[in-house]
Amino acid sequence: MKLATWNLNSITARLPHLQRWLADARPDVLALQELKCPAEKFPAQAIAELGYTAAVHGQKTYNGVALLVRDGLPWRELVRGVPEFDDEQARLIVAEIDEPGSQTPLWVASAYFPNGQAVGSDKFAYKLAWIEALASWIERERLTERPFVLMGDFNIAPAAEDTHPDWPQDGILASPPERAAFARLVSLGLVDAFRRFPQPPQSYSWWDYRQGAFRRNLGLRIDHILVSPPLLPRLRACTIDVEPRRWERPSDHAPVVLELADLT
Repeated sequence: MKLATWNLNSITARLPHLQRWLADARPDVLALQELKCPAEKFPAQAIAELGYTAAVHGQKTYNGVALLVRDGLPWRELVRGVPEFDDEQARLIVAEIDEPGSQTPLWVASAYFPNGQAVGSDKFAYKLAWIEALASWIERERLTERPFVLMGDFNIAPAAEDTHPDWPQDGILASPPERAAFARLVSLGLVDAFRRFPQPPQSYSWWDYRQGAFRRNLGLRIDHILVSPPLLPRLRACTIDVEPRRWERPSDHAPVVLELADLT
């Protein structure tokens, strides 16, 4: 079972990239963020031609999340938006997938965490409130006791090793309150799959478009895959695929890929 997450930064602008990557990587489930289109304009036919169906929570111009599931895997959409959190922004979608050989469906979530704009701003407060609402829902539903994967663009670099050396450790995406919010999710029992494996130093998933950031590897690791304890024995690899960041007119994010041992 292969799962992946990718902030496309506009599915309209990056559809050829998505098609190219799907045809090569062939994940079983792909979580997408920052679609920047309403559900009715989502390119479902193009996705279907590649062998996937989609659960889409879209929004005009901004935000938007989706889950693409490979044909042959039965699935059902469960949740749109963080439950019990009043929010007009399309930032979360959750589905359950029937894996071959499993009696318990796998729950998968595609999440686009708020950016926060600047530490101390109203948008920063919204970011922290959104994450707390998400954590509270995971806790109420006891999702860490079942097979559960939370993946997406968290807009948080959880530790100093997840930022290039010049990034301010009290600045947006790396500030103590944001890292505490990430730690709150981990405290529920979720595990950062990427850090379960040896990784090259300065491994990042996002690079600014400006100042040659990608060429100079001035990046951050802000795209994550968190897994519940029942999935830990099945972890086989977790990597960042930087190749799409090299393509013409790329997203500023790279896909993160998780490989789980099959049950059959």
